[in-house]
Amino acid sequence: MADLFKALADGTRRIIMDELAQRDSQTLFEICGRLAMNHGLAMSRQAVSQHLAVLEEAGLVVSRREGRYKFHHLDTGPLRAIAQRWPQSTTED
Repeated sequence: MADLFKALADGTRRIIMDELAQRDSQTLFEICGRLAMNHGLAMSRQAVSQHLAVLEEAGLVVSRREGRYKFHHLDTGPLRAIAQRWPQSTTED
């Protein structure tokens, strides 16, 4: 679970997750373009790729290859695991 919190701690990674939530199955090139256009984040493909690797390691992004292209998908399963670990308290103050 430490990998999950490390991945979520970075604002850029959360923005990448937001972009994948809005439009799933994107290539690295598409993600870079959306970060620049929608958020003013001009990052190298290598930097975005490193962020994606951290998200993949945490289980938040899953990638699949199709020919020359690698498509990235958001997986919210690990986030549900957090919510289940610490359910909302129903006690009153």
